[in-house]
Amino acid sequence: MTGGRAAALSIGSLARETGAKVQTIRYYEQIGLLPEPARTAGNQRVYGKSHRDRLAFIRHARELGFPLDAIRELLSLSDDPAAPCATADHIARDQLAAVEARIRRLEALKIELERMLCDHARTGTIADCRVIEVLADHSHGHCVVHHEAPEAASDLTDTPTTVKTS
Repeated sequence: MTGGRAAALSIGSLARETGAKVQTIRYYEQIGLLPEPARTAGNQRVYGKSHRDRLAFIRHARELGFPLDAIRELLSLSDDPAAPCATADHIARDQLAAVEARIRRLEALKIELERMLCDHARTGTIADCRVIEVLADHSHGHCVVHHEAPEAASDLTDTPTTVKTS
């Protein structure tokens, strides 16, 4: 297109330009983080610069570990230039605290894994393997930290584990 208008992007082009997966873009639309794009006569999505910019914002926030609800709030703030910066700062401070807590948990997990390892592990048999022994006896207090459940890590991905179809 010419005349200063941004070129229309297909979902595939938007995905390539932003590094997002097509499924992720559709998911962001489904949950309301990205506005629904215009459609062609053939019902194909057509994205513009505002979609690309918003998706870049979302992806950058995800790289910094912000959960989707916080990103939704930050997007709402960015849509209101008169909103107080203190609100965005509060959201960022909460995220920093979450990152610091995660680092502490990871450091504790590292220590626990180091305790499992021993020098004879490379040459010994499974019968004498400390890793197997500790993992098998987890309920008896060998573990020094409480592990997050696998679903707690799901906030690190942008796509749902199950997708509703209609």
